[in-house]
Amino acid sequence: MSAYTATISCIRMSKLARFRPHIVLLGLLLLAPAGIRSAAAEPAIGDQVLGNANAPVEIIEYASMTCPHCAAFENETFPQIKSTYIDTGKAKLIFRDFPLDEVAVKAAMLARCAGPSRFYGFIEVLYKQQGNWATAADPMQALAQLAKLGGISQADFNACMSNKTVEEAVLNSRLVAQSKYSVDSTPTFLISGTKNTGAMPFE
Repeated sequence: MSAYTATISCIRMSKLARFRPHIVLLGLLLLAPAGIRSAAAEPAIGDQVLGNANAPVEIIEYASMTCPHCAAFENETFPQIKSTYIDTGKAKLIFRDFPLDEVAVKAAMLARCAGPSRFYGFIEVLYKQQGNWATAADPMQALAQLAKLGGISQADFNACMSNKTVEEAVLNSRLVAQSKYSVDSTPTFLISGTKNTGAMPFE
């Protein structure tokens, strides 16, 4: 069995509660201006840099879309990091996937299928609404609704969910994290090469 196949086989489905799409309508419409709402984007494969690519400090975040600690970091701590360090050009962020279950794989694929320009916007909304879609009775239906509100048609969503190149990119990110950096939990951060684990506070 290959490492890739083993990774797929170890990813398990979570049990999930009802999703209420009207809660996220405004935020997702902000991700989908009228001019791009119906167009399929080229998937965001590989590292997507948030901030100045030449910033002196590099923050690599390994996270799972269904990880509540990752959501807590994104919602409570990251906005201050972004305004203090990333927006001022002192640091850049690279988000990398470390999916903990099959639902996390699919959510990560959705964010990447949104395209480079909307990748971090989808990451933000997915984490803000994690308590809704990640605990839905039907996670795929919940993600499809998020995609629709974000300007991705059902046909493009279906194509995304069956896109083996995107899926392989998400799973390979986890394999590299495990083999190269010994990542075994989320979130894990590499700050200019120094490894830190857990949803650390801003300080």
